Amino acid sequence: MINFFPSAYHRYLDPFSNVKAEKNPPHRTCDNHIELEGSLPPVRVIYALSNQESDKLRAYISENLEKVFILPSSPSTGAPVFFFKAKDGGLHFCVDYCKLNAVTRKNKYTVPP
Repeated sequence: MINFFPSAYHRYLDPFSNVKAEKNPPHRTCDNHIELEGSLPPVRVIYALSNQESDKLRAYISENLEKVFILPSSPSTGAPVFFFKAKDGGLHFCVDYCKLNAVTRKNKYTVPP
């Protein structure tokens, strides 16, 4: 990857390392949550997936649980997910947050350091 960038920029490449992308940042003492304008999250129908999409979703979840990029949970509603075909023919994972965003209480808090 380093060969694609002029030498003046090589010192900035470290944060974009694939090795570092496989690790989570250190745990912080603050936990974030989403404040909703109503008392419950919106109920959404989970999209039907093909066998190929279901397999891809299981692999995505397993891989990201193993890396601790996501954590197990048991919410009362499911997140509607779908896949779209990429130009290279592969499948790309997408979560539909439109209904959740519509009921999220907007805030203007500063981002913690």
